[in-house]
Amino acid sequence: MRADQSLFVIVVGCGRLGVYLADHLSRQGHSVVVVDANHTAFANLSTEYSGFKVEGDATELAVLKQAKINEADVVVGATHNDNVNLMIAQIARKVFNVPKVMARILEPQREELCHTLGIVTICPTTLAGDGILASIRGFSTPAQEGADPCTP
Repeated sequence: MRADQSLFVIVVGCGRLGVYLADHLSRQGHSVVVVDANHTAFANLSTEYSGFKVEGDATELAVLKQAKINEADVVVGATHNDNVNLMIAQIARKVFNVPKVMARILEPQREELCHTLGIVTICPTTLAGDGILASIRGFSTPAQEGADPCTP
């Protein structure tokens, strides 16, 4: 799909990540459905959010069908539970043939398995760890730079 076309995106989980994604995608003109088991979570969406909300357990096929997963271009598992995100991603990929499936996972050890299943993963642990390691590699002490470490 071209960048100038609207996508139909399902975001499962209406926590910080889900709200962030849903709000941004909605503002960009995409059709968005957010699914969450807790109806109070929808209160965190911005007043500009123009998409739909589906309350229910997204691991149940009936809830995914209510969200119109069979029409989705993209499904994102953004709950706080790796197992739920991976289950939803696998259902989206294998049962409904969704073209782009992504899952947030917190355990870096699961990334390779996801990739073999054709699931794009975002792992905050890996992203933060890599960022910190890069920062440490780029850090040099005054002694390493040839300066006198005793001079303020």
